[in-house]
Amino acid sequence: MSAPRLKALKVRVVLAPLRRPLVNASGSLPRVPLVLVDMETDAGITGIAYLFSPSPLVLRPLAALLEEIGSFLAGQPVEPVELERKLQKSFLLLGGTGLVTMALAAVDMAAWDIVGKLNDKPLAELWGGSLQPLRAYNSLGLGLMGSARAAVEAVELLEFGFTAIKLRLGYPTLAEDVAVTRAVRAAVGPEIEIVADFNQCLELPEAMRRCQALDGEGLAWIEEAIRADDYAGSAALARQIATPVQIGENFWSVGDVAKAVAAGASDLIMPDVMKIGGMTPWLRAAGLASGHGVPVSSHLFPEASQHLLAAASTRHYLEYVDWAGPVLQEPLRIENGHSVVDRRPGHGMAWNEDAIGALLL
Repeated sequence: MSAPRLKALKVRVVLAPLRRPLVNASGSLPRVPLVLVDMETDAGITGIAYLFSPSPLVLRPLAALLEEIGSFLAGQPVEPVELERKLQKSFLLLGGTGLVTMALAAVDMAAWDIVGKLNDKPLAELWGGSLQPLRAYNSLGLGLMGSARAAVEAVELLEFGFTAIKLRLGYPTLAEDVAVTRAVRAAVGPEIEIVADFNQCLELPEAMRRCQALDGEGLAWIEEAIRADDYAGSAALARQIATPVQIGENFWSVGDVAKAVAAGASDLIMPDVMKIGGMTPWLRAAGLASGHGVPVSSHLFPEASQHLLAAASTRHYLEYVDWAGPVLQEPLRIENGHSVVDRRPGHGMAWNEDAIGALLL
């Protein structure tokens, strides 16, 4: 079967509502800036993808870049690895981070959606995985809100049977970080796993002090306490604390993964399918982690990530957020704390066009 050829990329930008606005050490997120991409082919099959930007300021530049890429790739066979090779070569002199990598991720995700639809298979099965439920943690809240509010919201996050939740830390003082952690633990009980994320807000000496103080609090991991690219510092932290260290949402390439693994920078990794450049490099990263016995979790994009994790031999946790829910016909379902991977071909997403029309910028 010959691959269909790309006709055009249709690009739209939206601001989606958030059920739980988020505040972390990096700032606040009142609404979700999304770029929606439709990859149209001459076979009448369309693949879709979305991108998330922490800032709405780059939505239009990112959309414009994708439109230019669509023109550049027009007429090319929709073969994800070949499209990646062509685009990597074209952007080689620009380096490998930022808007270019994000745009490449959208092309790659939409192309794989088309491949799945052509083969009438969910991507998880196409890559040799299974459609078994994946354990997820609820990442929808627990921003910097203080002990009392965090304790209440932690219980609310146990909806749909979640047995694991994410807590944002990075308060002005160590005492506050410890107090909030203890309040959340007291509220949810000893059986619930709590993962903590500092969002890179600490310098290494303070990170060492705070993480050692949190060692006795029963956290399942501590995430990005220091700069994401300080692999030596992260390795020192991992050696000195008992709680597992998690990094990876800011890997911008498989090369970053290799450097982090070689440095022993963390006990766990969690590549982001957008920042690493798409599904193709994410799968390579998971293979690299598997070769070193490193557990792999996902970061955001749960609809696509559930298929990637299903194909990862050292899969760990799916991060659950519902940010794209308002623009999807059928948002990702969680039952008994696990994502429900259905049998729709490709990654399974489809746009809710009526809702999108009301959210367009």
